[in-house]
Amino acid sequence: MRMSPPALPRRAAAEFIGTAALVAVVVGSGIRADSLSQDIGVRLLANAAASALGLGLLIALIGPLSGAHFNPVVTLSEWWSRRHESKGREVLAYIAAQLAGAVTGALLAEAMFGRAPGAWATEARSSLHLLLGEAVATAGLVLVVQGLRHIGRPGLAPVAVAGYIAAAIWFTSSGSFANPAATLGRAFSDSFTGIAPASVPAFAAAQLLGMLLGMVLAGVLYGTDRASGEPNPSDARRTG
Repeated sequence: MRMSPPALPRRAAAEFIGTAALVAVVVGSGIRADSLSQDIGVRLLANAAASALGLGLLIALIGPLSGAHFNPVVTLSEWWSRRHESKGREVLAYIAAQLAGAVTGALLAEAMFGRAPGAWATEARSSLHLLLGEAVATAGLVLVVQGLRHIGRPGLAPVAVAGYIAAAIWFTSSGSFANPAATLGRAFSDSFTGIAPASVPAFAAAQLLGMLLGMVLAGVLYGTDRASGEPNPSDARRTG
């Protein structure tokens, strides 16, 4: 027997807390790795492992409450796929919670390591090849999320989504932010995982383009019909 989804304020709170925790893990592990090693490969490995483990745990924990999106592109792609049963105000509430949570998580990570919160990142990430990497990373994330829904295997999301993000951090040139909210949050941390504020709009645009590409690929592979055994809106749906 399926449980009724929690009320929207509670789901939005879950998205805020989950996104804040995710960004704190990503930024905090980057700061820790930066302080322990000068080897860029070691730092990236540590950051990728911590980010994937944290994401998987958060999806498993918060998925039953809000779907564990933690990411505007996941929210938008899921809304479009379920547009006949979803409301626009839910999308707005989720995205607002994700943006606020991402900034909060970055500031929390900075404070935990004794750094003055609020320093803007200085790492420019505006090269065309990095934007291409972001589009590819985001397309793959959306394809994983949509694919799990279409094949009726949402329970695999904590492992599948976390595993994809860990891989994409390594195989994409951009390091796979794949999340406009997390991208905004990272602008508040001048650290290993930071991104200069001037680079945020282009990264977000590349991510939205990747979302569209991922949805097209999902449509090509699985069609547009709803899969049998599709979970209800409170079942685990993913992010990056």
